[in-house]
Amino acid sequence: MTTIGQILQEKGGDVISISPDATVFDAIKTMADQNVGALVVMERGKVVGLITERTYAREVVLKGRTSPATLVRDVMETDLPYVSPEQMVEECMAVMTETRLRHLPVFSRGELVGLISMGDLVKSIIGHQEFTIEQLLHYIQS
Repeated sequence: MTTIGQILQEKGGDVISISPDATVFDAIKTMADQNVGALVVMERGKVVGLITERTYAREVVLKGRTSPATLVRDVMETDLPYVSPEQMVEECMAVMTETRLRHLPVFSRGELVGLISMGDLVKSIIGHQEFTIEQLLHYIQS
């Protein structure tokens, strides 16, 4: 069983963040420049929310707002569950499925240590399954 901490060790714990006072245009540009689908919203060193491409589609595009005139704080998700590095991948996936979120912040001892995505979890599960299949094939062929 793989933990969230193991995934973060592999992918790194870098978290790209933005201020709640930035415009949504700046957020989308940062996501595009960094090739990520979400940004942690930080204010005075504390996590205050999350903005994602999905948030942009639902809260800006579909509501007729404009990216340069809309602040991140006006559309960001604020009621976020989080996970810890000790939690198992399956547990994290259950949280994401239940809350319909594709990104979750990872906290350890009250500190933000990473951001995990559904893609990270799927990649981990597929890797584990490939390893299991490889082992079974080796066992059968021996």
